[in-house]
Order: sequence, then structure tokens, then C-alpha cells
Amino acid sequence: MNIEIPEQPSRRQLLTLLGGAGGLGLLALAGCGSGTDSASAGNSARSTSLATTATTGATTAASTATVTSAVPEETGGPYPGDGSNGPDYLGMNGAVRSDIRTSLGSSAAVAGVPLTIELTVLDLKNSAKPLTNAGIYLWHCNQVGQYSMYGQGVTNETFCRGIQPTDSSGTATFTSVWPGAYSGRWPHIHFQVYPSVNGATSASGKLKTSQIALPEAACDVVYATVGYSASIRNMAQTSLASDMVFRDGWSQELAAANGSTSNGYTATLVIGV
Repeated sequence: MNIEIPEQPSRRQLLTLLGGAGGLGLLALAGCGSGTDSASAGNSARSTSLATTATTGATTAASTATVTSAVPEETGGPYPGDGSNGPDYLGMNGAVRSDIRTSLGSSAAVAGVPLTIELTVLDLKNSAKPLTNAGIYLWHCNQVGQYSMYGQGVTNETFCRGIQPTDSSGTATFTSVWPGAYSGRWPHIHFQVYPSVNGATSASGKLKTSQIALPEAACDVVYATVGYSASIRNMAQTSLASDMVFRDGWSQELAAANGSTSNGYTATLVIGV
């Protein structure tokens, strides 16, 4: 069983100060947590600046990374939902879906800033051409750091989990919400790559288990909105350099993020397998 072990607090002095104050300073800068970028011209300029930094910085990281080697193999964590540690989502009726904001059989979507996730897979054994018709199983925590199928109150839920095929460009797309930051981990998304959707639903022939790191500047903007206050405190206590998964290198795992809290974000990552 793979266990994610919380890390010791690291340096991020500004956010630590904000977190210690309940995040009030940052929330005020972002429109008092209204769920949109801001309510006034001054606050709008601040949020726009942060959003621009998020987009530019993340895109630069993604565009300068050359996909010449396979994305690192990472832990699936203690909440994979693939049958390896208790619950098994993969074989459930309806598991193949692009909109993962709800639980299977439920019409109530989880709260949070809208997020579209686009994961593109290249086949390094075939001249880095798009890996088409692969099966991607993707999962992450909700706004408050809970993983469906595990933990008090959510064992019967299946939110923020789904399987999608890759298209002709090697891309699988999911509609979700921006995950929260929980204690001990940098904000992230888990995924597994299978040769096909049938392989994913039967948990057979898995090619890769890895994680997507979310860019810091975009996280700062998102976490200033309603419902993410705990994420400000938790994120202040870690960094990519100290995170148990990403500390040995994250250039192949850091997503680019574009968008806004009012209209939603799109996170993109190109990986090699």
C-alpha cells in the first residue's frame, strides 16, 4: 500500500503569514472570496496580475520541457480507487465519463472553481507520436481535500474520478473542479495510462501511474475564493521542492494553467510513455 506522508513546513513566508491570519489578506485582495476574480477595479487588477502570472509561468514551464523521456512513475497514493487499496471504481457502470464533478448516479456536483483537464500522451516507442485510443483513469481530491470512496462521509461517493479515451491527438479531456491543497502535499492530480479503455476498466496492462503538479500562481488565485480557505494554510506549509513526490524533479509533471476563477481554468500537460 502506498502512503502519502505529510512533509514538514517549508518556506513560503507570505502565504504562511496570510494562512496564519485565516487567509483574510489574500481573500480581500481577490474580492473577499466572492468566487470570481474581484468586485472592484483595484482588486480586479490584482487578480488579473496573479492570473497572468499563473498562465505565463506555467505555460513557460510546459513549453520549455522537451518530451524525450517517459513521465516519472509515481505513487497512486492511498486513495487510488483501482482495487489495489480497497474500493474499485474502474469496473463500475458509468466509470467511463468526461464530466467527473458528480458521483455516479448523483446529479449534485461538487463545489469549486471549474477546471478542464487536458492530458496529452505521446508514445516514445513510436517516435513520440500521439498515443491514440489509450485509456486514461484520472482522479483527485475535492475542494476540501477529500478523496471519494475513502474517508468519513464520502465512502459511497465517486466524485472526481473518471476514465476517458485519448483522441487522434493523444489527448484525454476531463471536466472537474480545481482540487484543494491538503496537509503535506502540493496540489496535484493522479492519473494512470492504459493501452485502451477496456484495459482501464479491467485494470489490465497499465502503462504508467503518475501525477500532475498544479502551478503555484494559479493555485494562489483559486484558493482566494470561497471554500478553499484551508488550502491557503496547507499550501503555505509545502513547496514543489519539498513535496514527497515532486521534490526529485517536476519538469515533466508541471501543468500549464489558463483561465480565471469566474470562467474556469484549463490545465494542460503533455507526457511521454
